Amino acid sequence: MNSIVNKFIEFDHSPAVIWNDRIIPYLELYQRFLEAKKFLQSVGVAEGTVVSISGDFSPNTIALLFALIQNNNIIVPLNDSKKESELIKLEIAEVQHAITVDSISDEYRLEHRNGSGQHDFYDTIRARKHPGLVLFTSGTSGTPKGAVHDFSKLLEKFKTLRKSLRTVNFLLFDHWGGLNTLFHTLSNGGVVLALKDRRPESICAFIEKHKIELLPASPSFLNILLISEEYKNYDLSSLQLITYGTEPMPPSTLRRLIKIFPAIKMQQTYGLIELGVLRSKSKNDDSLWVKIGGEGFQTRVIDGLLEIKAESAMLGYLNAPSPFTEDGWFMTHDEVEVDGEYIKILGRKSEIINVGGEKVYPAEVENIIQELENVAEVTVFSEKNPIMGNIVCAKVRLINKEDRKQFISRLKIYCNQKLQSFKVPVKIIIDEEQQFNDRFKKKRN
Repeated sequence: MNSIVNKFIEFDHSPAVIWNDRIIPYLELYQRFLEAKKFLQSVGVAEGTVVSISGDFSPNTIALLFALIQNNNIIVPLNDSKKESELIKLEIAEVQHAITVDSISDEYRLEHRNGSGQHDFYDTIRARKHPGLVLFTSGTSGTPKGAVHDFSKLLEKFKTLRKSLRTVNFLLFDHWGGLNTLFHTLSNGGVVLALKDRRPESICAFIEKHKIELLPASPSFLNILLISEEYKNYDLSSLQLITYGTEPMPPSTLRRLIKIFPAIKMQQTYGLIELGVLRSKSKNDDSLWVKIGGEGFQTRVIDGLLEIKAESAMLGYLNAPSPFTEDGWFMTHDEVEVDGEYIKILGRKSEIINVGGEKVYPAEVENIIQELENVAEVTVFSEKNPIMGNIVCAKVRLINKEDRKQFISRLKIYCNQKLQSFKVPVKIIIDEEQQFNDRFKKKRN
């Protein structure tokens, strides 16, 4: 941590953060960091206590984060502490102090809470005199799980100097992908390009204005970007690389991206809140085969399921059983195919639909339906059936209104041409609701 903070002084007047169209130099970020340290001391935030911080990548949010790390606090990043889903996280994490950073003024305030701040994993981190980090799963299929990290292990990778492209901080503050981008940028003297909002038109305008070179995003967002066609209204020629992860990429979306942006390299990434972000290399731009690993990571496939051993692995969940094998491998529950050093992720084991003893991967069916004209989004799921055990169902959001019966007929004809009969959706729902959450990740029930 000290090595990164020292770079704030070293980089001096170089731009560190661009926020609300204002340039914050490294030296100013360092001053804000010192002020944040004084603030924590003045309000009685003791070393090792559990502190949530709610905000986005603003100068003061970043300064507070660094101050909390140096104070060896156990940090719970949140996106919006007013949401009911975020309140649940405060309870699960036993938060003792909650800091909220205003999205407009960048002023912050602290509320003392009645959380106990007690857990065996917290005790382990305190005994090491290290900072801690609690990240939550998206909770789209139930109560979110709190993953507890020794923050020092996650920060270790940033000691190695690497090239820093002009990268937009698209992924959220409560997402390790977003924090990973932040630490990589600041440890290499780059510029944190913080967003006001994440609508396609705003992203495109931001890329044009600030000559963004790297856009890390989710497949759901990239699909929305294509549907919006906002990319036609802006100069995106500065973009060199688009990385995508957090969920499976539909091949049809990837093909469209390559066709529309032939000069931009596409790279699949793989990371988990339980482990951190692995280094990755796509077989080629139009391929979903990817090689993952890198320093500090080992991978293996057992019975078709991916397992990973990582030096930066979490200690465990606050509110769920251990997902590690007895010999320390994290069970991702991702079913994969293997081709030499490369893997292709088929989907989570829990999402597989069993139809009369046959396996159906929702992503495979979604990929086919996504190829249909006028389809904005599709989510495939199962319903119980007394004869087949389960049936395949699909919820579809259309780009433009279309006669329901005609669309369903068109969908079934196309699916019957492309899929085995047991994979063809029996029940089709047309719904106008967007199918992704505030992390731009597909919602699955």
